[in-house]
Amino acid sequence: MHVSTQLEQAREGIVSPEMEFVAQRESLSPETIRDEVAAGRLVIPANVNHLSQRLEPMGIGIAVKCKINANIGNSAVTSGVDGELEKLHTAVHYGADTVMDLSTGKDIDPIRAAIIAASPVPVGTVPIYQMLEELGGEIEDMRPQHFLDMVEHQAQQGVDYMTIHCGVLLEHLHLTVNRVTGIVSRGGSLIAKWMMAHQKQNPLYEHFEDLCDIMRQYDVTWSLGDGLRPGSIADASDEAQFAELDVLGELTERGWAKGTQVMVEGPGHIPMHEIEMNIKRQIEVCKGAPFYVLGPLVTDIAPGYDHITSAIGAAMAGWSGAAMLCYVTPKEHLGLPNNEDVREGVIAYKIAAHAADVARGRPHAQDRDDALSKARFEFDWNEQFRLSLDPARAREYHDETLPQDTFKSAHFCSMCGPKYCSMKITEDIRKMAAEQNGGQLVQLEKAKE
Repeated sequence: MHVSTQLEQAREGIVSPEMEFVAQRESLSPETIRDEVAAGRLVIPANVNHLSQRLEPMGIGIAVKCKINANIGNSAVTSGVDGELEKLHTAVHYGADTVMDLSTGKDIDPIRAAIIAASPVPVGTVPIYQMLEELGGEIEDMRPQHFLDMVEHQAQQGVDYMTIHCGVLLEHLHLTVNRVTGIVSRGGSLIAKWMMAHQKQNPLYEHFEDLCDIMRQYDVTWSLGDGLRPGSIADASDEAQFAELDVLGELTERGWAKGTQVMVEGPGHIPMHEIEMNIKRQIEVCKGAPFYVLGPLVTDIAPGYDHITSAIGAAMAGWSGAAMLCYVTPKEHLGLPNNEDVREGVIAYKIAAHAADVARGRPHAQDRDDALSKARFEFDWNEQFRLSLDPARAREYHDETLPQDTFKSAHFCSMCGPKYCSMKITEDIRKMAAEQNGGQLVQLEKAKE
């Protein structure tokens, strides 16, 4: 029996329990959440089969706080159920709003089942990965029904949103020939190879209506994949990227017409001066559907530090209107992230998303900054640790040089010591002013007199 999707309920004027929950989390009215969902500007990825387990609904859209996603999952080379559950715990502990299981190795089904059962946040996937594994790695052997069956299988498992590369068309492929890095999306490259082998149109595009029927049945949110995203800043904002974006705009409206929730994925490498243009173009082409961007990396020269190069772009993208930022870890382009890489990536992206919320003037977004600054000025070290995005790391760095408990109340740290701390000196100045001028600092003009 079909249960109405969040989009269908919102269009009927219904405030669902999930909309109520999101409204409370975002400090917005339930009616605002309902109206944004109805307009397609907000999605609540909440598969009915995950809701029955332990999912806590959350919203992705321009009207709410900027969200971040953490990618986890095994590869043919490494990791299993325990390793992926550890990554899940780390990602959620440090503040990931969603996780994507991008497993491409063995035991994909038990790994995903364990992740969904343990995850309080929405879980996303790229169904073509598991389908390819079951086909023995030969994408040419795919028939459309293989893919439809895999989408239904993962929907039944409880996957909340799926990346599906429906927008890469046969006529787009020649536009990638002169790219520096070609087609870097795994899903996009697989579909491109299938089309070239069969000289037929993208079967995911041709079966879009069938896919909508499956997604609608379980209220799985579309994450329309950008299979032709640029993989280097040299390829950013090119004809191939924008040709696919135009198709994604068409598919967004077709998905809405079928009652499905839709968000749209965006490029992973964009130089700083093109980020705002890219975000605004997507919002226009896709009629305000939430934009979910990977990074973007603003330079290609820092392997091992791409969580930093991408967090710079992510903050700018969030400021410009991106709704969710997909993290990049230090291992990007180099290997499968381990648990510590997940921690580093999540924290980098929590910084980016928070900075974007402050820049966009989100209500109360700056409250935590102000509270931490107050604790810092008052030398309340424990409160400063508590308010940090990563309290354990903040405490660890402080205690490397001053570990004793007595230094938790000291009015200095090891950077300046007791004689050179500007904040301690400011305290002294204020005490002097209070003693000399009834609590007021001496005005320069008065001093000259």
